[in-house]
Amino acid sequence: MEPKNLPASIPPPPPLAAAAAAACSPTRFASISAVSSPPETHPLSPSPSSSSDPDQDLDADPDTFDDADADGDVEADGDVDADVEGDAEIDVDGDGDADADADLDLDPSKEKSLSSLTPTPASLLLPTKKPKKKNSKNNNVWTKPTSRKGKKKSKSALGQSAPASTAPEDNVLMTPVPRLRDRTDDSPDVIICLSRVSKSERIELSEDRLTAGCTKGYRMVRATRGVMQGAWYFEIKVKHLGATGHTRLGWSTDKGDLQAPVGFDSYSYGFRDIDGSKIHKALREKYAKEGYKEGDVIGFYINLPEGEKYAPKKPYLVCLKGQRYFYPVDGKEEAPQIVPGSEILFFKNGICQGVAFTELFGGRYYPAASVYTLPNELNCEVTFNFGPDFEFFPEDFGGRPIPRPMVEVEYHGHDYIEKPVENGASEKAS
Repeated sequence: MEPKNLPASIPPPPPLAAAAAAACSPTRFASISAVSSPPETHPLSPSPSSSSDPDQDLDADPDTFDDADADGDVEADGDVDADVEGDAEIDVDGDGDADADADLDLDPSKEKSLSSLTPTPASLLLPTKKPKKKNSKNNNVWTKPTSRKGKKKSKSALGQSAPASTAPEDNVLMTPVPRLRDRTDDSPDVIICLSRVSKSERIELSEDRLTAGCTKGYRMVRATRGVMQGAWYFEIKVKHLGATGHTRLGWSTDKGDLQAPVGFDSYSYGFRDIDGSKIHKALREKYAKEGYKEGDVIGFYINLPEGEKYAPKKPYLVCLKGQRYFYPVDGKEEAPQIVPGSEILFFKNGICQGVAFTELFGGRYYPAASVYTLPNELNCEVTFNFGPDFEFFPEDFGGRPIPRPMVEVEYHGHDYIEKPVENGASEKAS
């Protein structure tokens, strides 16, 4: 049935059968173009400004091919069955005729102008990105991954990402504490002796904790109490050396390495039996005229005038994940200060061997000894005498203050400040 009341200028649409027959004809695209696009508004003729290349000068309306089916049929809804690969089966000859059986060979230089003529619907395009293959070669668990994936960027206060360098790190120096002295090691009701804690596991102590022996290398032992100020004195008798025994004796702070001889680091000062040299920071220097041997008594004198002013601040003791740590009060360890007028002298059988060290760093100094002998030998042993009855107490100290015996050092506890631990309780070390 033909529609009624249509304007005379617009011809009535042809019947469905006639449209199908027209679509099957060789000139179906031209007839459809004539129906969908009037010649006066969208001409297929080349524009005056275009070149003579028919593939480049084709300036058709994108809606021209909307009603053409890929198999040559016209569907009722006017949609296009486009080729899934994205290229329509159309070839425009130089004469303007359409070839439905040949594929369109596009010139790369004309892709842009041609794609603007016949855009492919986005819903029909297939993704061209191939899925990445899983790399099974780097499955070695012992190699460090090189991927930066998963690393979080630091953010500023406004929530924006900021370079890591803009946020300064607040580093705190923390020193592990393997073991602390307790009441079984030192208490106010006992006198000074050798420590069960501040010693190497290789060191063997006598029952009275005044004699120390060792084999298999130099190891250190310190006394239970130390001094920070004033003049003090004690003696060590070389009880047994044997054929291979040697000793290094002197003073050490609580930071001295127990698995090394006295004088190995900057925290201890030693006197060596071989050639009588002095040792500090692992450097041997000529000191006495000769060394000492088995049976000799070595005296140790230290003077720290107003040493408490130059002593480092007490660190905090905290517990983190079951491990105890020391960390400085201000967050960073302060530089050591030299005690003006401080010095150390060594005596051999009551005779002064001269001034060994001066300008000592502030801190608490403990009597210390390290002994050595080869395996399968008897222990190299030394015996401490903290006074007040000394075997060779010097009569003259060269105008220096007369020292007090180390036995008079009072119980001073520990040089740290207890802080709450993880469970909220205080660290009880005594």
